[in-house]
Amino acid sequence: MGSPLHFKDRIDSAQGYKHISYRVGSNLYSSLPQLIPSSEVDQLERNLSASFLPSLLMAKILLFKPPPCAFHSLHHHARTNISSSSFFFLLSSPSNPSYLSRSFLHVSPPTRPLRLPFTVRAVESSSKEREEAKIEAGDGALRSVYASKASEEFPSGEFEMEEFGWLRQFVVKLRMLIAPPWQRVRKDSVLSMKLRGQISDQLKTRFASGLSLPQICENFVKAAYDPRITGIYLHIEPLTCGWAKVDEIRRHIIDFKKSGKFVVSYMPICGEKEYYLACACGELYVPPSAYVSLLGLTVQQTFLRGLLEKIGVEPEIQRIGNYKSAGDQLARKTMSKEVKEMLTVILDNIYGNWLDVISSTLGKSREDVEEFVNSGVYQVERLKEEGWVTNILYDDEISSLLKERIGQKDKKSLRTVDYSKYSRVRKWTVGLGGGGKQIAVIRASGSISRTRGPLSSPGSGIIAEQLIEKIRSVRESDRYKAVILRIDSPGGDALASDLMWREIRLLAESKPVIASMSDLAASGGYYMAMAAPIIVAEKLTLTGSIGVVTGRFSLQKLYERIGFNKEVLSRGKFSEFRAADQRPLRKMKFPKILGRSKRPRKAFVDRPDEAELFTKSTQNTYRLFRDKAAFSRSMDVDKMENVAQGRVWSGRDAASRGLVDSIGGFYHAVAIAKLKANIPQDEKVRLVELSKPNPSLQDVLTGIGSSLIGIDKAAKQVLSDVSAISGVQARMDNILFEGLGEATDEEQILTLIKNFLSSL
Repeated sequence: MGSPLHFKDRIDSAQGYKHISYRVGSNLYSSLPQLIPSSEVDQLERNLSASFLPSLLMAKILLFKPPPCAFHSLHHHARTNISSSSFFFLLSSPSNPSYLSRSFLHVSPPTRPLRLPFTVRAVESSSKEREEAKIEAGDGALRSVYASKASEEFPSGEFEMEEFGWLRQFVVKLRMLIAPPWQRVRKDSVLSMKLRGQISDQLKTRFASGLSLPQICENFVKAAYDPRITGIYLHIEPLTCGWAKVDEIRRHIIDFKKSGKFVVSYMPICGEKEYYLACACGELYVPPSAYVSLLGLTVQQTFLRGLLEKIGVEPEIQRIGNYKSAGDQLARKTMSKEVKEMLTVILDNIYGNWLDVISSTLGKSREDVEEFVNSGVYQVERLKEEGWVTNILYDDEISSLLKERIGQKDKKSLRTVDYSKYSRVRKWTVGLGGGGKQIAVIRASGSISRTRGPLSSPGSGIIAEQLIEKIRSVRESDRYKAVILRIDSPGGDALASDLMWREIRLLAESKPVIASMSDLAASGGYYMAMAAPIIVAEKLTLTGSIGVVTGRFSLQKLYERIGFNKEVLSRGKFSEFRAADQRPLRKMKFPKILGRSKRPRKAFVDRPDEAELFTKSTQNTYRLFRDKAAFSRSMDVDKMENVAQGRVWSGRDAASRGLVDSIGGFYHAVAIAKLKANIPQDEKVRLVELSKPNPSLQDVLTGIGSSLIGIDKAAKQVLSDVSAISGVQARMDNILFEGLGEATDEEQILTLIKNFLSSL
C-alpha cells in the first residue's frame, strides 16, 4: 500500500475531457471507461493522491461487497473478472460528491499487484431482473436481455504488429516459394493501390470492377507482414464513398505504419475527403497542376415537386416522422425546418471531425486550419508553404524517388504490384492464417428488397430471402462461435427488414451477434442492426432514421393532357386503393360558378375513407418499427420516440442516445465478438466470409463491359432500384454529403433519373 501513485493525463482536443492514467509501482492503469471533465480533474487527483497515503487517513473509506463485475487494465490487455468476494474502497470527496459512485479501489491479496480502475462497468443483473426482462415472442420463444442497465467497456481490437520468430519466417519463405504464379510477388516490390470513386463493402471477384473495402483493408494487413513488400504507394483520386469507409481505410494506413515501412500518397485532385485520407500517410505529394478544392463541405437535397407539377403528376406521400426526409423530394419544393435542423447537425459533426483530425495530424490549431480553409485555397504552392503537403512532384518523379530509396536506381521502372494482383495473395502465404475457432461474417450492402427482381444482379442489394437462408444456416451450424453482421444500407422494403430482424433475433439466441455499421445503416438498415445485442458504428456512420414512408401518384392531369383514359372495374370498398392512379385519394373539391359545381369531363367517386386508410396503415408500420426498436434497445417507448421520428444521427450522436453501443471499425467488432464468445483476445480466429461471391459468366461479361462502357453498371443499378420499390419503405433519402466538385456530371444525371423513375 506504500507504493507511490503517479498520475499522467492527456486532453482530448475534440471533447475537452481528460483521460487519466496512473501508476502504482510498476503497474500502469487507465480510466478508459470514464471520461471526467478536465475542469474537475485536478481536484479529483488531489483527493485520490491523498487517499493513497500509507495510513489512508485523509480518505473517507466505505467497505462493501459488490456483485461480480469487470474492469480494464493497461498492464494486462485482457479484461479481468473480479470475484464477488473482492472488496472495494469507495473514495469520497467532500468537495465533489458527484464522483462518490465512480472512484473505486480494489484491494487484492498481497501476492497480486494492486489494480485501480476508476469505474466499474457491466454489473451483472440479478436473476429476478433477468426473468422480468424476458418477453414472450409470438411463437412462445423467450427473448433474452439485449442491453444491460449499466454500460460496458469493450476491447478496442487495435492492431498490434506481431514479431515472427525464425521458424515462422522460414515457413513463410517456404510458402512463398511454392505459391502459384498468380500469387507470387517479386522481392522489394511496392504495393500500388489507386483509391477512387465508390468503394463497396462487399467482397468482389477478380472479374468484377470497382474497389472492395474488405480487400483494401486486408491488403494493408498482408503488406505489413509481407517481407517482399517494402512500402505502399497510394494514388488517391476523388472519392464518392462515405466518411465511415474513409475512416476505416485511414485507420489501416496508420496501423500499417507500425511495421516501419513507408506509405506515400499522390493526390492530383485535392478535396476534403481525399486530403483527410492522404494526410494519414507519411508523405503526401501533389503535381504542380493539381486541382485544389479545400473550400468546405456541403449538403444538398434534390426536389422534384415542381417538375412533377409541370407534367401533371401529383404525389400523395405519407411519411411518419418529423425528420423523415424520404418522400420530401417528391412532396416538397424546399427543405422542411426539421430536416434542415437534422442535416445541419450532421454537417457540423462531419466538418468538426475533419477540422479536429487535420489539425491533430498537422500539429496545428483547429482555428488555424479553419482559417486556412476559409481563405479560399486553390494554389498548390500554398499547400507546400503551409506544410500541408510534403512536396510538389509529378508521378514519375515520385517513382524515381522511391527507386532510389529502395535501391532500384538501375531499374527502368519501379517494381510494383497492383491492388488487383495483390488481392489474390492469401493471408496464409504471409503467415497470417487464422486459428481453429471460426467467426462468421455476413455482409449486407445496398437497398433492401424481399425477393430478387428481374433486373437484379448478384451483389446489387440486400435480398431478404437470400440473407435469411444464410442466417439460418449459421444458426444451425456449430462451427461458428460468433457472428458479425456487417451492414451498409440506406434501407428499403419494411416487410423485408422485419423478416430479417426476426431471423437475426433468433440467431442471437444461439450465439453472439455483433452488428458492425459501415457508411450507412439507416431506416431499414438500422431495423436489421437493432436485432443484434451489440451495435458498433463508426463515428460518422449515418444511422437511425427510424421512420417509414409510402406514397402513390395521381396521374389525372397527366392523362388529361396526353388524352389517355383509364377505367377500373372493382369489387370491394378499398379495392381501387392502389390501382386507381387516374384520381387522387382525397375528396375532390370543385369550384362553384353561379351556384353550380364546375366538374371535370368525367365524374369521379369521392373516397375520403381511402385517405384515412392510407394514413392509418403507414402509422401502424411506424409504430411496429418504433416499438421493436425500443424493445431491442431496452428503452421506454417514449424515450425511443424522442430519438426516432425518422431522424438520421451520426454514429457518435447515436451512441450518446443509446442507439449504438460502441464506436469503432470492423476489427473492433471482431474483438467484441471474441469477448462475447469467451475467446481470449490474443487467440487467433478464422473469419469466414459467408457473402463471398463466386465468379460467374455474368461477372466476367459485366467486368469487361464496365471497362468499355462505364455507365452500364450505374444505369443497371438505377433500373434495379426502381423495380424493387413497392409498398411501405423504411429507407433514407438520397442526401449527398460532399465536398465541392466531387460528384461528376454523369453521377448527378443518373441520380436525377433514379429519383424521377422512383416516383413513377
